[in-house]
Amino acid sequence: MFKIAMAILSLSVCLVAGEIRLAVAANMSDAIEVLKKEFTKSNPDTKISVILGSSGKLTAQIKTGAPYDVFLSADMMLPQKLYEENIAITAPVVYAKGVLALLSTKTFDFSKGIAVVQDASILKIALANPKTAPYGTATLEALKNANLYDSVSSKLVYAESISQAVQYATTVVDIGFVAKSSLYSNKMTQYKKGVHWEDVDTKLYTPISQGVVMLKNGEKNAEAKAFYEFILSQNAKKIFNDFGYITQ
Repeated sequence: MFKIAMAILSLSVCLVAGEIRLAVAANMSDAIEVLKKEFTKSNPDTKISVILGSSGKLTAQIKTGAPYDVFLSADMMLPQKLYEENIAITAPVVYAKGVLALLSTKTFDFSKGIAVVQDASILKIALANPKTAPYGTATLEALKNANLYDSVSSKLVYAESISQAVQYATTVVDIGFVAKSSLYSNKMTQYKKGVHWEDVDTKLYTPISQGVVMLKNGEKNAEAKAFYEFILSQNAKKIFNDFGYITQ
């Protein structure tokens, strides 16, 4: 009887415990880990699987049937298209606004702002691919609005995602345009504002409104719905703010 009771208990735990599959824009790579930990405080039996990538590539995967439940994009346009195509079951809602920053392992005069990219010693400038990553689109917009694009276009090195742009900026290029949120992780504490990085003037680019949607695959997943609601909660907003996002 004891073995039967334990088997029934084990089965009931399996039935209660759920899984959430998240498609998450690369700029969220650090913040999503903290968000997961916060969510599991009240949902300890829920398994959360995260696939990181550029919003464009994740959207392509979703359209071809990737079994994601929730999509946290780096823009509003791509999740809106998924909603219009009935792949997402909720209209996109802004969960945070991303901010661009310039990052280098070298010492430049960051008081110049974005104009620092004209420094004669800068030969390679990293940015996310604007064809698939909203942060890349914002970077090109900022360079053009600052009348710098023509003078530095030959120096641009395109990364597959904004997280790869961070890798490039800290390894193989002189300077890079990155998501400010990436600079708040524990592994980036060695880089100091004003010395290694600086914000890009937000007046130079359209605010990077990042949208979340519930996908059709997660329609009957109670845990996925709970996570979606959590992402829009005050607890989540505090975490986003801690990573340099704007939530107002």
